[in-house]
Amino acid sequence: MVRKPTKEDKFSFGLWTVGWLAADPFGDTTRTALKPWEYAEKLAELGAWGITFHDNDVFPFDATDAERAEIVGKLKDTVDATGLTIEMVTTNTFTHPIFKDGGLTNNDRSIRRFGLRKILRNVDLAAELGATTFVMWGGREGAEYDSSKDLGAVFDRYKEGLDTVAQYIKDQGYNLRIGLEPKPNEPRGDIFLPTVGHALALIAELDNGDIVGLNPEVGHEQMAGLNYTHALAQALNAGKLFHIDLNGQKGLKYDQDLVFGHGDLLSAFFTVDLLVNGFPGGGPRYEGPIHFDYKPRAPTASTACGSPRQRTWRCTSSSRRRPAPSAPTRPSRRP
Repeated sequence: MVRKPTKEDKFSFGLWTVGWLAADPFGDTTRTALKPWEYAEKLAELGAWGITFHDNDVFPFDATDAERAEIVGKLKDTVDATGLTIEMVTTNTFTHPIFKDGGLTNNDRSIRRFGLRKILRNVDLAAELGATTFVMWGGREGAEYDSSKDLGAVFDRYKEGLDTVAQYIKDQGYNLRIGLEPKPNEPRGDIFLPTVGHALALIAELDNGDIVGLNPEVGHEQMAGLNYTHALAQALNAGKLFHIDLNGQKGLKYDQDLVFGHGDLLSAFFTVDLLVNGFPGGGPRYEGPIHFDYKPRAPTASTACGSPRQRTWRCTSSSRRRPAPSAPTRPSRRP
């Protein structure tokens, strides 16, 4: 029997995970989108403690102020009614074509300014909804060809952008900290701040680095062949482990976003040991949410037929079974 999660577990889920429409670079969506508050209601029913989201997981990129307020209001009403916590908010600066060459590091100054305005507006939203972490994943901050960017200017722009956001948080008196999320590549050929170590080095050069830390993700470290538990430990030891993203990854592949543990199970074991028990000799402990960033797999015939042991019997027997005379004939399963 599987134990149902409780609020004390502090399990949290991104709306972009349960709201994933099961598309990929080679195929269209295979699920129907629900409203943000419908995802929240179901998560609360299943025992989740919190939710997180990008701005455009909840309202469209081109939403009017009135539309934005109405949609956010409905989500907030649902969160309050179900007892959920909005613990983290982030901004999408990677989907819209305007960000194809980055937000904070774009060569075009006007786009950098636009990206910064978008981020700051959602910092306000995060504070309004009671979030305590503002994650920043620079998915488009990178390059395919090194000749496309002045790499010295890139890091100056990155630091300037991060310091501006952090100073704004301080000036407004918000109870927010920034969590940088490293990733080595995808969607860019190479992403700036590819690992926890790179991000820590940049944070050390910020004027407002005291409120900037890390949000390491399992798959992002492991797709670079790195040890996720070691990354957590280094961030924790430095006092910079502000948030986490748990999922699964099977080695040096694209970002798979599998269920936590459905990749390197031994690494997952030691990750849980560190998060729950801390360092054997004592020291800083992680007290934040247990946040999951995995995508439910697209429905397939194999998953619909149950466990591997049941699958052979159910799938083959159902395909061979003749329908009753009054029942419609099933379409062929052959390609």
